[in-house]
Amino acid sequence: MIDTLNAGQTVTCTVERVPNNKGARDTIVRLMRRDPDIKRGLARAQMLRRRRMNSYIRGNRMWHSREKAARIARCEQGASWTMPFTFDISPDLASVEQYLKVEKA
Repeated sequence: MIDTLNAGQTVTCTVERVPNNKGARDTIVRLMRRDPDIKRGLARAQMLRRRRMNSYIRGNRMWHSREKAARIARCEQGASWTMPFTFDISPDLASVEQYLKVEKA
């Protein structure tokens, strides 16, 4: 399926089965972050975290207490996302193809 895709095509991916190994889960989450909606949500969360960052002086030096980053993209069964296909992600898609359902949108 991945061999038939062209650069610039919109691809819809759905997680059919959650992988047991951490590397495959991380690859799926990294691919999910290419979705424009998820990308926009992560950028907005980062901007809000920067606004709410608490700065204080300790030992004549500025320190910052930072919030944890939001986990918008999660590798769960049934999770679906849409992204533009490029050839640089084809090895990643091929490595987790057994866990995903890839369709042309």
